[in-house]
Amino acid sequence: MAGVHDEAVAMATELAELRRAIHAEPEIGLDLPGTQRKVLDALAGLPLEISTGTQLTSVTAVLRGGKPGKTVLLRGDMDALPVTERTGLDYASRIDGAMHACGHDLHTAMLAGAARLLSARRTDVAGNIIFMFQPGEEGPGGGRIMVEEGVLDAAGERPVAAYALHVASGLLPFGLCASRPGTMMAAADTLHVTVHGRGGHGSQPHRAADPIPAACEIVLALQTMVTRRFDVFDPVVITVGTFHAGTTDNVIGDAAHFVATVRTFSREARTAVQDAAPKLARDIAAAHGLTATAEFRDGYPVTVNDPSEVDFAAATIREVLGDGSHITAPNPLTGSEDFSYVLERVPGAFVMLGACPPDANPATAPFNHSAEAVFDDAVLPDGTALYVELALRRLAQA
Repeated sequence: MAGVHDEAVAMATELAELRRAIHAEPEIGLDLPGTQRKVLDALAGLPLEISTGTQLTSVTAVLRGGKPGKTVLLRGDMDALPVTERTGLDYASRIDGAMHACGHDLHTAMLAGAARLLSARRTDVAGNIIFMFQPGEEGPGGGRIMVEEGVLDAAGERPVAAYALHVASGLLPFGLCASRPGTMMAAADTLHVTVHGRGGHGSQPHRAADPIPAACEIVLALQTMVTRRFDVFDPVVITVGTFHAGTTDNVIGDAAHFVATVRTFSREARTAVQDAAPKLARDIAAAHGLTATAEFRDGYPVTVNDPSEVDFAAATIREVLGDGSHITAPNPLTGSEDFSYVLERVPGAFVMLGACPPDANPATAPFNHSAEAVFDDAVLPDGTALYVELALRRLAQA
C-alpha cells in the first residue's frame, strides 16, 4: 500500500471539492444541518459506527480496527463565523453574513479524508479511532456539549490520546506546524458589570447618583489590577468590549453597564481573577455610594497540551512533513479553544498548521477571523496525512 502522505496527495482534488462546498455554504453555531449532511455523505460506505448529536448537529464516527488495542480521538470543528466575506474567491460564501474565516472547513475536509484513509487500513489498525466532527467551536461550546453527550466514550472506553489540528491563514508559513507543552491557548471568560445609581438632570449631578464616573473608574482599575495583583509571567488580559449608559447629553441615567473579555493562561490565575474582578467592581461602586452587580461568566477553559503528547506529535510531524516542519511556540496563543474540554479529560495535543497562500507574507496576511482571510487548499493533504499518522502511530505504541 502506498504511503499515507502519497495517498492524501492523490485525494487532493476530492479534499478540495469537499472543503470548497462547505466554504460556499457556511453555517454558524450548533445547528449545521447542511454541513452535517456533507460530512455524512463523505463518510457514506465506510466501515464506521456513526451517530449524530441531540443538542447539536455533531457527527461522531468510530472505526474499530482489526486488531485489539486502545482508542484515540481526532477532532475537526465545522462551524463558521458571522463575518461577511471579502476574499473574492470563486467559491466564496453564498450566505450573507457568514464565512469560514477560521478555516474550520479545511479541518472538516481533512478529518473526512483521514476517516477514508484509515478505513482502508482498518485490518491493520490496532485499536479504535473516534472521529469528532464538532459544531459550535466559535462561542457556543460545542466541544463541551459533545463531551456531555458521550463522544469520549463512543468506542466503549476513554481515549488514551486526543489530537486536533488548526490551520492559520497568517502568522505561520505554509506547512509549518507549531505547538507547545503546557498552556497552548488562553481561557476566555466574560465579566458583566452594572453600576446602579440614581438618575437626574445633567446640570445638577449633586442631586443624582451618577453611575458613569464610577463605571469608568472600575474599567481603569481593572487594568491596574491585572498589573499589580497578577504575575507578569502568568498574565491576565481584561478588555472591555462594550460600555453602555445614558440616553442623551443632559440626562443622568440610572445605570451604566459594561462587558469585558477576560483571558488567563493558568487555572490558578483564572480562579483568582474570577474572585478579584467582581469584588473590585463592587467595592469601587460602594466607595462612590453606589451599588454594582458583577457577574463572571465561564467561557472556555485553558487549553493545556500534554508534554509527552506534544513530543510525540512533533516527532510524527517531522517524519511525515520533513525536518523543520514543526516548531515549539515560544508563547501560548491569546485566543481560546473548546478542544480544552477534551484535553481536560484526555491527554493530547492541539497543533497549529500554516496554510498561508504562497503569494502572501505570513507576517502581514489577513489572519483567522478576518473577512479577507484566505487558506491554501494545498495544505489539505498535509493535514489529512497528519491525522492518519497521529492515530496509527499512537495506537501502535499504546
